[in-house]
Amino acid sequence: MTSPTHETQPTIDATMRALVARRYGAPDVLAVETVPTPSPGEGQVLVHVEASSLNALDWHFLTGTPLFMRMMSGVRRPKRIVHGADIAGTVVAVGAGVDQYSVGQRVFGLGDGGGLAAYAVLGVKHMVPIPDGVSFQDAAATPLAGITALQALRTHGTVQPGDHVLVNGAAGGVGTFAVQIAKALGAQVTAVCSTGKVDMVRRLGADAVLDYTKDDFVVGGARFDVMLDNAGNRTPAECISVLRPGARYVVVTGPKKNRWLGPVPHILWTGIKFRRADASFHQFTAATNVEDLALLAEMLANRSVVPEIDRVIGLDGVAAGLTEIGAGHTRSKIVVTPG
Repeated sequence: MTSPTHETQPTIDATMRALVARRYGAPDVLAVETVPTPSPGEGQVLVHVEASSLNALDWHFLTGTPLFMRMMSGVRRPKRIVHGADIAGTVVAVGAGVDQYSVGQRVFGLGDGGGLAAYAVLGVKHMVPIPDGVSFQDAAATPLAGITALQALRTHGTVQPGDHVLVNGAAGGVGTFAVQIAKALGAQVTAVCSTGKVDMVRRLGADAVLDYTKDDFVVGGARFDVMLDNAGNRTPAECISVLRPGARYVVVTGPKKNRWLGPVPHILWTGIKFRRADASFHQFTAATNVEDLALLAEMLANRSVVPEIDRVIGLDGVAAGLTEIGAGHTRSKIVVTPG
């Protein structure tokens, strides 16, 4: 694929509108600024951002909590000033060594932040084309939450057709993808969520939905082959008690009360307790790769996965959205259209 000619090269503004956080803090530190438009480096493309979406990761990077994260993101002030890891848009320029993409292609993937702006850079190893018939908004809702759910269930949970899967925390970004992906893998799914989200989760395809204010999956007598714990609100012993011999317990998060380490102590303690269990323990950090993104793109195209979007907002709504995420009150995905 040849590089675009001068005539086909779109006009790219030298500056762009972006939502910026130049210090750690609550969402009220965010401000819309005019900043330089980034340039793609080797193995990268520049994308005109049509949509992004919010994740707990953005809240953690914004607030710099738990504090150990600042060892990676900047001790005194953040290295990443424009958040938004999920990016969907149109390629407007390609960097050196990029011959598989050209100007005008629709793409989506995970960036090192940058999605809450008019333009963002994506590496070709972290992006794929958007299939025909899939909207920018659906594509933008998918990357981080979709990859986390996919790797939790397929890579670490090794879900097989006929497995009984429990999704604890089924109504957030990762949870709504997990319910659908587990069904696409052929599993029987029991989902746990709060009262106001039961109908939504049932519509996503869960075979059984438990309202945790009324039903306790620990005392119900059911046993599972895989448990995806997207809440971390039960003790290790309680989780072990609902698993069949040889089951897989996959934990994504846990209580965030520890200011320094967040959910890490809870996860470590759970892992220790599982050493004596007849079930395996799996904790991971999602790793972006083209193969998993391509599978998610295929699922979007055949509609075995349809992103559940709570609302679509502009940059002026991001602070409120991240406040919800920080409080743990999110419902599915919040999509942002920076323009």
